[in-house]
Amino acid sequence: MSKHPAEVIKRPLLTEKGTTMGEEDNKVLFEVAIDANKIDIRAAVEKLYEVTVLSVHTQVVRGKTKRVGRNTGKRRNWKRAIVKLDEESSIDFFGAAAS
Repeated sequence: MSKHPAEVIKRPLLTEKGTTMGEEDNKVLFEVAIDANKIDIRAAVEKLYEVTVLSVHTQVVRGKTKRVGRNTGKRRNWKRAIVKLDEESSIDFFGAAAS
């Protein structure tokens, strides 16, 4: 059962590595729902951003164990999606404000 695109794509990941991948290989990074599959991610990106997706790679990032004093806890696990776009497609997260 497919989800609404806004439930699949949580937010874009704007990192130095992601920016380099975008400039060189036309790839975009997203944080996605942990239970989303590649088919759902492809459909959500194509619908939300009106682009053509060539491929989707996913990684589950394990949450780190953190300590505060004697108390230990664990951050949540999350899923990263690396989406390769078509040559003619692009996503501009910053808009046309770069002048």
